[in-house]
Amino acid sequence: MLLPFAAGYYLSYLLRTVNAVISPDLTRELGLSAADLGLLTGAYFFGFAAAQIPVGIALDRYGPRRVESALLVLAAAGALLFAFGHSLTQLAVARALIGIGVSACLMAALKAFSQWYPPDRYAAMTGQIMAAGALGAISATLPLEVALPLVGWRGVFIAVTIACMAVLLLIRFFVPDHPAHGAGSPDGQQGTVRQIFASPVFWRFAPQAALFSGGLMAMQSLWSVPYLINVAGHGLTHAAQHLLAINLGMLAGQLAIAAIATRLARVGVTSLRMMQAGFALSIAIEIAIILTYGGGLALWFAWGVTSAVSAQVYGVVAGYFAPALSGRASTAINLMAFIGAFAVQWSYGALIDALTAAGFAASAAYRASLAALVLLQAASLLPMLGAADARARP
Repeated sequence: MLLPFAAGYYLSYLLRTVNAVISPDLTRELGLSAADLGLLTGAYFFGFAAAQIPVGIALDRYGPRRVESALLVLAAAGALLFAFGHSLTQLAVARALIGIGVSACLMAALKAFSQWYPPDRYAAMTGQIMAAGALGAISATLPLEVALPLVGWRGVFIAVTIACMAVLLLIRFFVPDHPAHGAGSPDGQQGTVRQIFASPVFWRFAPQAALFSGGLMAMQSLWSVPYLINVAGHGLTHAAQHLLAINLGMLAGQLAIAAIATRLARVGVTSLRMMQAGFALSIAIEIAIILTYGGGLALWFAWGVTSAVSAQVYGVVAGYFAPALSGRASTAINLMAFIGAFAVQWSYGALIDALTAAGFAASAAYRASLAALVLLQAASLLPMLGAADARARP
């Protein structure tokens, strides 16, 4: 059952990050500004975020097989529309449709794992599905850069359309259903969602989801390649190598967490402690990237490794709520991550445009925008530093 969901999350992450490499072609063909490019790419995150709460309720009510296979139809339609789009509006609508279409790919897998596997296998299964996403992100770097001269960005999206249809058929016909347990009425489910958003515990962790997970997605899916081109003076191929490095780092970090998380927990290094340490290290690495005018491949790889801890936020937040609410708690935190990704992606471009219009060099504008993100990330850590593990609560 892992393979169909892994294929879905692979496509989700590929589509999330594909614009980083095709952004020069989009800018040249459509005459986009930095803010336009941020809005276009961020439309994916807007659509994804808007779907999260309905997806959480639907997963509890209808099950992961039916929900994900139905939504992937929208992803295929969005990819096809993007392939034939000729204006900013058309492409933005297509990206939003893609975001809605892949919005269940991770949460459906996590829901299925919780139904079909014992708790002691959950962390390992989560690590494997996250690794599939990292492979999707890796495919959107050098492999995509090699494919572009052969088929163009439109050809890439036609191929993705076909892949989405293949995966939805795989999920529809090869993933078994599981009897729902206590799904409840839609009204009751919406009430529990309100309880989650009213909880102070949720808001202790929501800023990190928005600024660390969301901020990384914004850089990974768009701004990393333009940053390296404008700040470090790299060509597209060399910049794509750095993007590959951060994605390989994420893959390595996620596989390492899956392998050792249980043993670390036994000696007191819980998921919460891993998050605190990983986020602090991520800030240090980002500062080094700013100060070294782009940094080397090792820094970008290390950024990916430390960023892998962000996936732990789903389990950490869910642990503060009753088991019946854990799925919707994870979906709610996922919503914050994608709201953050959309906000960072658009505002990053808007800040670059504003600074360059004020006379700053492009290099300085890009570095200042990343520095602003780092400051916000550091501030978001403060509420989490005094947090206790859910199991330690009275």
